[in-house]
Amino acid sequence: MGSAALFHLARRGLRVLGIDPHGIAHDRGSSHGQTRIIRKAYFEHPAYVPLVERAYAGWSELESLSGEQLFQPTGLLTVGRPDGPVVQGTRRSANEHGLSIESLDGDELRHRFGLLRGDADMIGLWEPEAGFLHVEACVRTFIDQAVRYGATLALGESVDRWETSAGGVAVTAGRGRYQADRLVVCAGPWTARLVPGLGIPIAVRRKVMMWFDAPDDRYRLDHGFPVFCFDTAEGFYYGYPALADGLLKVARHTGGQPVDHPSRIDRSLQLEDRMEVVEFMRRHLPGVGRDVRDYSVCMYSMTPDEHFIVDRLPSAPHVIVAAGFSGHGFKFAPVIGSALADLVEHGRTLEPIGLFSADRSRCP
Repeated sequence: MGSAALFHLARRGLRVLGIDPHGIAHDRGSSHGQTRIIRKAYFEHPAYVPLVERAYAGWSELESLSGEQLFQPTGLLTVGRPDGPVVQGTRRSANEHGLSIESLDGDELRHRFGLLRGDADMIGLWEPEAGFLHVEACVRTFIDQAVRYGATLALGESVDRWETSAGGVAVTAGRGRYQADRLVVCAGPWTARLVPGLGIPIAVRRKVMMWFDAPDDRYRLDHGFPVFCFDTAEGFYYGYPALADGLLKVARHTGGQPVDHPSRIDRSLQLEDRMEVVEFMRRHLPGVGRDVRDYSVCMYSMTPDEHFIVDRLPSAPHVIVAAGFSGHGFKFAPVIGSALADLVEHGRTLEPIGLFSADRSRCP
């Protein structure tokens, strides 16, 4: 979100500085690991659909500006019980917004996607316009384009604190003190430490992404295998087709260990991390290897209602915060970056972000 805001602000001609302690497209937060799913039939809430449609347009525009391929269309297969929250929520969003999804009963699911095994009482929902984003390339491209439009970077600097000053803010970071009219905080799991008066608690959870051998070519991207999600009694799992390296990425979306301090997270692979995903694959992904070939640890920043925070601070209107993206926010970066730029320039935005107010009592 910070890279997207930097791009939009610089493109509008504002003088803008981006500060990051770890560098560009790093693996210390929540925006790494090769891929992120992008989908329109949003089971979390129908209010996300207009935003994700704007995000699709934003990614396409960024591809045109840069010449980089950032979005890979694959289609998305969601598997779950008909009365489960994921299937019902997906259908609700599709119905309210006229989205194209196809319902597959058990026989159709086995016929179309024989490699993916659903339980006897599961159905599939096929969303043809979904796919995934090349996550590190997206971040790098935002930064490259921001610099092209005149943004300045301060990499390797940690923000120690900020304070309001006459007509603006002052930020104390590694190399000194920066003065500005506005401050945008996109600090992921560090948000609660940088913005202690936010008012909405943000819980940080440790999450692990893993890659496994997929020797059957039918699991490969170039053989048409899709992105997939499974809503099971044991949890919600997701995965991607095997890319050129022949490795298939699988992870559990639900659960996760609490993180006391994001700088001290355990980045080793624990037995529990592996076993819960391997058991899912045993039941639903036949023929995929069980040995973890690679893994990466990231963090979810969770609000209690699992919706985002994108707003000015009521106590400090010169400060704008984007936080709590709760494991499903990356796809929205272009439109959230635009909304943040609006809040900087005008103090308001026409983007439909009412659900993400810092004061949830004002939400529709």
